[in-house]
Amino acid sequence: MASLDEELRIDAEEDAREADFILSQLPADLKERYTKDDILRLMDLIVEYYFESGVLDLDDDEVEIDLEQVADAVCKKAKKEGQGDYKADEVFFVVQADLDYQEQTL
Repeated sequence: MASLDEELRIDAEEDAREADFILSQLPADLKERYTKDDILRLMDLIVEYYFESGVLDLDDDEVEIDLEQVADAVCKKAKKEGQGDYKADEVFFVVQADLDYQEQTL
């Protein structure tokens, strides 16, 4: 069994790979405006949204994710928590790429 430090390192490496994937999927103009730190921050907010919305508690057959709704909720939460002022129409692409990454790695 891996130590806590080892598990944290592995998680950080996986998050970095996912952030790189998301950045590679963004339209060219967004690649210039969004940093890896922005993407990591948005990834955390996306996961929080999925937990809080109950999406993760549903069977795979029941899950319908409205990417626009997720992007809007993530932007509102980021602004509320002082983590950034993002545009939902841009974050939509981050949410979409995040979902694509999850589907590829599961």
